Amino acid sequence: MERWDYTGAKDRDVAPGQRPMCTRRETGLVGALVSLPWWILVRGYLRLAHRLHVCGREHLPLDPRFIIVANHASHLDALSLAAALPLRWNGHVFPVAAGDTFFEKPSAAWFAALCLNALPLWRRRASGHALTDLRDRVEAGHSVLILFPEGTRSRDGRMAGFKPGIGRLVAGTTIPVVPAYLEGAHRAFPPRARCPRPTPIRITFGPPRFFADQRDTRDGWRAVSAELETAVRALS
Repeated sequence: MERWDYTGAKDRDVAPGQRPMCTRRETGLVGALVSLPWWILVRGYLRLAHRLHVCGREHLPLDPRFIIVANHASHLDALSLAAALPLRWNGHVFPVAAGDTFFEKPSAAWFAALCLNALPLWRRRASGHALTDLRDRVEAGHSVLILFPEGTRSRDGRMAGFKPGIGRLVAGTTIPVVPAYLEGAHRAFPPRARCPRPTPIRITFGPPRFFADQRDTRDGWRAVSAELETAVRALS
């Protein structure tokens, strides 16, 4: 008889009230039931209101085990990137959101966790432990992270430099990193606007990058960050 091994949920030791803020959080049945209808509505909205157009889908890995890095100018960015991925991956796509924006209030945290499937990363106090959790969940398989290495949304639509945190995540690993560029998201929903405008959004994906040979040091992190920033800018 074949041996059966049971592996418990990685967030089983987390108190219910803390689960939305946990980077080890798993989607679960409730999350799947809530997020699927939400993402169907989001896809329809983006298709109708913003005529979402995606180029370079052939560059996406066939398995949901990679990281997407992109420029960041709008709250529509993460929604657009997630909507560009296969719907069957719905429970495996995790936008990484600013903890001090989306996870400070319990109501906002539960919305981000259940509807967006977002994982928190606090910009002013991002710990090595949180980055390790994010890296481990991708290396374990069945997770796509959406990251914005600029650290915050652009206020004028121009792309800022990438911070080295992305290098700390992938240096010395076999995790594929797919660069992406969003065009039109800033015009559609700039940071100070209250409502989105019905203007087109275009996403361009580039070939994945690999950093298994890069040193897991500060210099290595900066080199990874610089290479990915150049790759994203080249798609604009």
